[in-house]
Amino acid sequence: MMTHLHTIIRGHGSPILLVHGFPLDYTMWTGQIDGLADKYRVIAPDLRGFGRNEPVMADAVTMDEFADDLNDLLDSLDVAEPVCFCGLSMGGYVGFRFIEKHGERLNSLILCDTRPGADTEEGAMNRRQLAGKVLRSGSETAVEAMLPKLVSRKTNAERPDVVEQLRGTIQTTDPQSIAAALHGMAVRPDSTPLLSKITVPTLVLCGAEDTLTPPDVMRDMAAQIPNAEYVEVPETGHMAPLEDPAAVNAAIRRFLVQ
Repeated sequence: MMTHLHTIIRGHGSPILLVHGFPLDYTMWTGQIDGLADKYRVIAPDLRGFGRNEPVMADAVTMDEFADDLNDLLDSLDVAEPVCFCGLSMGGYVGFRFIEKHGERLNSLILCDTRPGADTEEGAMNRRQLAGKVLRSGSETAVEAMLPKLVSRKTNAERPDVVEQLRGTIQTTDPQSIAAALHGMAVRPDSTPLLSKITVPTLVLCGAEDTLTPPDVMRDMAAQIPNAEYVEVPETGHMAPLEDPAAVNAAIRRFLVQ
């Protein structure tokens, strides 16, 4: 049965599919929705269990399931032309599975603050432990674990609105949905072998102060993708599109007109 996804659609033109990170929703892309809709058809869904969607009941939601949901969404919207897939963090993990399973739907790819590798054993264990804590103690546990790592020092000091937006989004996300996504990320496959097979134009965007997917990791990823372009966004962290939408939008626009 197809999963219905709450989705924001703005503008006309070539479609851009914006896929949010964990444990967030479409609102992290507000700057891109507002900043790109003059020229593009911007499609920004909430992934299964997140945002305004119903909470998930499953113990885990895999990256493949998220990717299949997005494929179904494009079908339901009658999007026949290839799209630009833009994913951040977990959205990038979903993107790798989308490339593998539905690559014919892509004309370009934007990978923001993400990595291709699977979790280490320790990383997977940490995700499962956090999932258990969230189920026992609520979504605030995810706030405590995630929020300090999401933005740069400058954003943390000078943009309390951004910090509070992130806090509010995580706090209002259903604990079961958070836990299910954590379990899904813990079992995602290693996408590194896929990188050399990516044939569409690719932009790799990284916050210069990202500690979760740092610049050296993302530069290495870009180097393995044929003809990929790497752009570093100064004074931003893991949430570069939210922290400095003007710089990110400018990079996206330059990339898409090439």
